[in-house]
Amino acid sequence: MEEQRMSISDLQESEREEPQEREQGQVSEAEAHGYDVSKYERPSVTVDVVMMSLRQKDLQVLLVKRRAWPHEGMWAIPGGFVNMDESLEDAAKRELWEETQVENVYLEQLYTFGDPGRDPRTRVITVVYFALLDSERLQVKAASDAVDVDWFPVYDLPPLAFDHKKILEYTLNRLRGKLDYTTIAFNLLPEQFTLRELQRVYEMILHKRIDKRNFRKKVLSTGILEDTGAKKMEGTHRPARLYRFNPAAEHEL
Repeated sequence: MEEQRMSISDLQESEREEPQEREQGQVSEAEAHGYDVSKYERPSVTVDVVMMSLRQKDLQVLLVKRRAWPHEGMWAIPGGFVNMDESLEDAAKRELWEETQVENVYLEQLYTFGDPGRDPRTRVITVVYFALLDSERLQVKAASDAVDVDWFPVYDLPPLAFDHKKILEYTLNRLRGKLDYTTIAFNLLPEQFTLRELQRVYEMILHKRIDKRNFRKKVLSTGILEDTGAKKMEGTHRPARLYRFNPAAEHEL
């Protein structure tokens, strides 16, 4: 969540005190080469982590409730400010843990948002990461930086802080585009699944119904699925075949 633990003035003071020796060294080296480090203003950088999962037969996103100004009490994408001594990915993983207690998930860098007025505190540029995963593996819990944490249907969201509605809309559009050339949808499924369950994932992401016959014909023709030989009951219908993802055929998509 994009929440500073101290005021902007306190943060600037802290940055002057803690890395003083290192910063002086950097300044000296820059000055030795004739570069003025104060020539340009330094915008703040944050990371936001969009985590989506298949829950209650719906595509849902993990949100946190903000603890402090700005947008206190509003729901937001987990994230926060990047420290001077950490990479963007390390910052994303740290913020995710600090706000939701989630760790050890694969994150993919998605896009950078930098409209000048997106944050009322200061000039803030955010780098967005996202992950699709099975929520059953997670035990989410609000930590020190958040009042609450919960899952919400991506097509029925509460009012969001900052420009996070725009970020989620962009994420969904990118996700839909990836369906045609990646195996990203399989991240939302258990190891074994039916064709009906796979089609349901595609329909939730695309937010529309798909013709059953055409979908199955296309998916099976790629060789991306491997028949496990097992079956599963689905309602009152006859048992459905269980498939699993075939990594060896991933290039076929």
